[in-house]
Amino acid sequence: MSATAFVLAHTRLAPVPFVPEVRLHLAQDAIDLWEHTESHTGESQPPPFWAFAWAGGQAVARHILNFPDIVRGKTVLDLASGSGLVAVAAALAGARQVIANDIDPYAVAAITLNARANAVHGTVTPNGDDLLTAAASPDVDVLLAGDVFYSREMSGHMLTFLERAAARGTDVLAGDPGRAYLPHGRLTVVAGYDVPMVGALENADTKHATVLRPSSPD
Repeated sequence: MSATAFVLAHTRLAPVPFVPEVRLHLAQDAIDLWEHTESHTGESQPPPFWAFAWAGGQAVARHILNFPDIVRGKTVLDLASGSGLVAVAAALAGARQVIANDIDPYAVAAITLNARANAVHGTVTPNGDDLLTAAASPDVDVLLAGDVFYSREMSGHMLTFLERAAARGTDVLAGDPGRAYLPHGRLTVVAGYDVPMVGALENADTKHATVLRPSSPD
């Protein structure tokens, strides 16, 4: 079974609670899907982040749809794209080109399906490269990242990447619902949203998520 067929078999197309303009192929149970993923590949796999609309991503997606001038007519990179929620929202908001990057092959398949489901497959380009370790990153106007500070190691790598992009003049926005490894002192809050959650994904009915950008050096 291909990654695309696997995504279709284990998800259903549904609107995103806080971003109903976007429909995604979503799963109901993270642990069950994770077990199916490892059974499908026969080896250890990362959690299936691609099958859920995480609060930080929903906040960024909502923000750029509320303020489309952030991306309208611009080139955009959605880093650690997962389901492609933020990438799809950027395309719907009028971005000229969106690179939806994720190293998980299942995420790349999900992004492809979700872009097509929202009729933005001509604008959203899935990308499976490991950009955090690449010698060079795509030259874009806007860099978006939803919910990427979930582990100490990932937080450090992501912050370095985001700060370097901002130093080059890229407009950088990240979303976070209060993860333990959010580097508070290095980011400035732009907006906050109370994001409704479905099921037991976040162990809460609502998560307050902020949209942030790297703080300017003193």
